[in-house]
Amino acid sequence: MSEHIVIVGGGIVGCMTAMALVDAGHRVTIVERNQIASQTSGESSWAGGGIVFPLLPWMYSEPVNQLTSYGATSYQQICARLERETGLPTGFINSGFLLLPPYDQTSAIHWCEKHQQAYEFLDEVDSRLAQNHLTQSSLWMPEVSQVRPPYLMNALRQWLVQNDVTLLERTELSPLNETMPLKAWKTLDGVEIKADKFLVTSGAWSFQLLKTVAGQLNIKPMRGQILLYQPDQNLKQIVYKDGFYMIPREDGYLLAGSTLEDVGFDTSVTDDVKAELAAKAEAIMPALKGLPIIKHWSGLRPGTPENLPVISAHPQIENLYLNTGHFRYGLTMAPASARLISELMTGQAPFIEASPFALAID
Repeated sequence: MSEHIVIVGGGIVGCMTAMALVDAGHRVTIVERNQIASQTSGESSWAGGGIVFPLLPWMYSEPVNQLTSYGATSYQQICARLERETGLPTGFINSGFLLLPPYDQTSAIHWCEKHQQAYEFLDEVDSRLAQNHLTQSSLWMPEVSQVRPPYLMNALRQWLVQNDVTLLERTELSPLNETMPLKAWKTLDGVEIKADKFLVTSGAWSFQLLKTVAGQLNIKPMRGQILLYQPDQNLKQIVYKDGFYMIPREDGYLLAGSTLEDVGFDTSVTDDVKAELAAKAEAIMPALKGLPIIKHWSGLRPGTPENLPVISAHPQIENLYLNTGHFRYGLTMAPASARLISELMTGQAPFIEASPFALAID
């Protein structure tokens, strides 16, 4: 039976979940506090690097790896569909991922072999990298891909418009304070938005909306700052070292980041971090020294313990659901979490075990 579902939050997770629900035959409305695909609102969906891979996956639990692995293998098809149906680019490319030491080599090899992730060790790496990185323990994973988040969000927004999803942008909802089945959710202006079911995908802002009815929801904003360069000769692949990544784009731009800062909802950028990121980038790629930094920005990730999101029905409010708290990997997890919450909302058998992502209420 077709239902009207309101999704609260228009980031990558919300938009991809809307696609899944539309494909399942439902009428969907997205309520977004800013503008979907906006590049000035502080959300992580457009601000992130776009690596379709969980950086050091052997450091995470199996439930996290289930979500990220599904996403890593799904994006090529998803992006091809979006590009075909909207005519807009997504920035999807298979660029590979070069992991520079130090890292836990034994755990990395074990994870790659367990998850059929292609890898090899290189005794020679990109000549654009500093000579001290020419080491035989550098781990090369050629199948890792990337998307360009602003492009992907624009394509998703266009797909939603083409498929009759109602977009209520610049519309902010009041925090929820009732535990009965929801007939409507009020905006700050007092307007009631009615639906059969409601789904919160508001990332770092989810706790603010649900703190009265979901006090155990452990989500807080974590700021990440990123720099943008345009070197004369760019890297050939994504490079990662000691919590720092560099991502080459097809048009010659290069991203360098990022930080993990517990500063609340502050989306400003700082000179100290700018200097710190620039020093790390130049240490890996000396040719960046003296080049201008074209742009410096930040985004707020929805920080959660162990990167484990909540993807579940609310245990007390029977028509309220959550798909939030993906921390650093919202983009990578979005396809799997969209599928899982869609299945839970429509009564289908979940394709993976759903219990690790359940919301617990004391």
